[in-house]
Amino acid sequence: MVYIIMGVSGSGKTSVGAILSTTLSVPFYDADDYHNKMNIQKMKNGLSLNDLDRQPWLNLLALKIKEWNSKGDAILACSALKNDYRLTLSYNNKVTFIFLDGDYDLIYSRLSKRKNHFFTKEMLEKQFSILEMPTNCIKIPINQSIENINLMIHSSLGKINK
Repeated sequence: MVYIIMGVSGSGKTSVGAILSTTLSVPFYDADDYHNKMNIQKMKNGLSLNDLDRQPWLNLLALKIKEWNSKGDAILACSALKNDYRLTLSYNNKVTFIFLDGDYDLIYSRLSKRKNHFFTKEMLEKQFSILEMPTNCIKIPINQSIENINLMIHSSLGKINK
């Protein structure tokens, strides 16, 4: 099973994914590491990616998920903001989506404290505008400590895997 930690930028996907990876003793991957150079440059220029930009990236991630599933469990941090994106990632793959849910003000506050990060206020607003709230997922509120978030996820996974 690949557990996909999803949400807008600044929701804590990478931090939560890394801790959960340690807790579950499975590999952790960050979807951002699989963007092509053109997408990275576009984001560094303060421009949001569109669906055409994302499609090759999502297709690659779906292939990687299939590969990771063949080796056992893994964690993937990926925004997966739209239902179509989640369908691409999960097509013929064993996945569980874990949605890190937080409001705009909390997440903007987190992003504004990041050093050397290119994500802009406008890009965050765009992410919130395109976010299609997932329904078939584990939903975790992020207005708590990362330790509590990890415990909530671990507890929820225990219930699913019974």
